[in-house]
Amino acid sequence: MDTATLRENATDAIGFWERGRIFYNLFLAAIVVTHFLAGYPASKAVLTIDFGLGLFLLAVVANITYCAAYVVDLFAQASGFRDSWRRYRWLLLLIGTTFAAIITHFIASGMFHPNAG
Repeated sequence: MDTATLRENATDAIGFWERGRIFYNLFLAAIVVTHFLAGYPASKAVLTIDFGLGLFLLAVVANITYCAAYVVDLFAQASGFRDSWRRYRWLLLLIGTTFAAIITHFIASGMFHPNAG
């Protein structure tokens, strides 16, 4: 029987989710850049200090919501399903990243293409 401590579970979760955060942020940034380039040169008109601050705020919010995975991960690792969870938790990363990507698409679309149908 696996009797991993909270410390071991937390260390394992940090190792997995912080590596995933790099992929998550790069993927969301690629969506924003793609929308910017698709709307170029008109999209460069929105580049202001306030726009940059708003974009920074959205990036922070995206990373705070990413942290919700820790709650799920620590709970699952404390259960009897720890081994199965550790094999398949990449699915939560994939689903969460897809969800965030959809939200990012709509927000970036509104930022760079505000008059699009």
